[in-house]
Parts: sequence; C-alpha cells; structure tokens
Amino acid sequence: MRVSGEWTRYWRDGDRPLEAMHARFERRSYHRHSHETYSFGVTEEGRQAFRCRGAAHTSAAGMVMAFNPDDAHDGGPADRAGFIYRIVHLGPDLVGEVLADITGRPTGLPLFASPVVEDPVLARDLRALHRALAGGASRLRRDELLTATVASMVRRAAVGSGRVTAPSPSRADARVVQRARERLHDGLLDDISAEELAREAGCSRFALYRAFRRAYGMAPSDYQRQLRLRAARRLIARGDPIAEVAAATGFADQSHLTRWFVRCYGITPAAYRRAAH
Repeated sequence: MRVSGEWTRYWRDGDRPLEAMHARFERRSYHRHSHETYSFGVTEEGRQAFRCRGAAHTSAAGMVMAFNPDDAHDGGPADRAGFIYRIVHLGPDLVGEVLADITGRPTGLPLFASPVVEDPVLARDLRALHRALAGGASRLRRDELLTATVASMVRRAAVGSGRVTAPSPSRADARVVQRARERLHDGLLDDISAEELAREAGCSRFALYRAFRRAYGMAPSDYQRQLRLRAARRLIARGDPIAEVAAATGFADQSHLTRWFVRCYGITPAAYRRAAH
C-alpha cells in the first residue's frame, strides 16, 4: 500500500502468530493502541517518536524497539523527514515454544523493561529475521532465524520474566480494574456506558478511569476498541468478508473498521487479509 511517499508492506504466517511489516511514514501517526504479541522493531532511517509506559521515547536509525504484550503506545515521525522501520510481531505462545526448545524445558516469558534498546547486534538480527520472513526464505531458514533472534533478544535485552506495568496499583484499584476488564471481555459488543461500567466495577467513573489508565495505559473505551480490533483481525485472517467482520465486532460499518484498523495497525483490513504467506 502506497500513499505519496509513504508505503507499507505486510507479511503474516498463515499458521502461526507471526507477522512482519516494513513501512515508511512521513505524516501518518499511530493512535494509542497495543498488541497481543511481543513486537520487536528496528528503525532503519529517520527517527520515530512515541509514548509508552507513561514516558516519551525516540527511536533513531539503528535503534531497536521492544514491546511486551499489551504495552500501550502511539507513534509517528519525530520530524518532517519521516522514518523507515521494520517490525515483527510474535505471539507469546510462539515465544514460549521457542524458548522451551532452546532451554530444553518450559520457561517463563521474557520481560523487556525498556521500549528502546541501542544494540547493533539486535538490530542486525531483527533485520535478518524480517528479510527472511518477508522475502520468501524457506520455512527452515525462517525457523532458524526466529530461534536465533528470540534468543538474542532475551539474552541481550530482557530483564527477567513477568509483566511490565506502571507502579503496582493498590489492591482496591486492582480489583476495580479486573472487574471492568472482565466486563469488557465478556460483553465485547455491549454498548455499555461509563456509569454502568463503573457501577459494575464498584467505584466512581473517575476512579475507574484513573485506575484503568494506570494499569493499561489507555481509557476503558480505547481498551474496548482494542478488543474489537483484535477480534476483527482474527476473523479477517480467517477469510471472513470485511463488511461482515465490521458488523460482528461492533463497528458501525466497513469504513469505520477500516479507519481504526489503519490508525492502529498502519494497514487496511483488505491489505492485512492479502498478506497471508
């Protein structure tokens, strides 16, 4: 997909939670969003700026980005020159399988404390994996580079296992957020109001908003949209008609789904469906 000087190229594995994108952005910016996956990127040209875990970050040429699952972030060009980057998305189960194969036993999932890492070796490994995935390399070669890259990322950038979040919430806040999260997951298509959600969580609207943003980096309404977008991705990958997917996942119509898909993922639903390997 090309837009003036901007372009995106997307690849996804038809059998495993493994995807890759190569893109150049001059003006386009990502709306705040998150992924179910680990996302490892490398900036090739220019600089991109984003916010993650309550702080501002810049990834310049040669720098690596490391997002844990559910790390909320936005992003866009840091200046008028724009940027080019590659990014690979790996499902947590796939990362766990690779690490178990490396160590010979089940192991905890890795934790990446810094969203930006300056490491030429990691940048080289990520570029090699991305080129193999998107460039038509054999399955054997892709698997070899996947193992090598996951091992390299964990060895050189991970700080242990667990989950990176904002400072630990109080027990009361944690209970409130958990109740609200479960309600949003259970009622994906429900048009629930802020007052109703807060009542079911057992707190005021303001208290829920504040606690939820602290825990997930976004408001409950944004989190609800993320759940719907993730469901839409799964149905689109399955081959369902996009208009039907929009209706099934709570979007007003296909155009509404497409706008949010592009704002959060940088690619249209149709292009995402075509990207299957």
